[in-house]
Amino acid sequence: MAGMEAEPGMAGVEVEPGMAGDQAEAGMAGVREGWEEAYAASLENRLGDPDVAVYVIDAPGGTLAACGIGFIFERFPGPRLPDGRFGYILGMTTDPAHRRRGHGRAIMDALMTWYRDNGVSRVDLHATSDGEPLYRSYGFTSPYPGLTWTAP
Repeated sequence: MAGMEAEPGMAGVEVEPGMAGDQAEAGMAGVREGWEEAYAASLENRLGDPDVAVYVIDAPGGTLAACGIGFIFERFPGPRLPDGRFGYILGMTTDPAHRRRGHGRAIMDALMTWYRDNGVSRVDLHATSDGEPLYRSYGFTSPYPGLTWTAP
């Protein structure tokens, strides 16, 4: 995937396909030790898969300003998902020093374009309160309560 120029008004900011280590270094909070290495290894194994997209924005000096990952999954078809394919966005993060500059929106633009280009008609994500307004501006809604089970 070639880099994409960000939205107007963000001259010089390029959204690029990401590298596996970028996500593990992005300051994401984990709950179990060793998750960073497992995350980076899993992502590295999946890079190049047509059902995975990683976009990054580099900060000056080569550090990571922002990133996000999109996956396409398949499950049984249903009335609202005739082909069974749906997207899931995760790993959306912007370094605090680079927030409020449109980087998250540029990453979302790239991901949503990728989903549309791949014929995906449903995309899910779990939002933080900080990110929720951005996702709602793309039309994301809460049609039902999200529930999660985690093994003790």
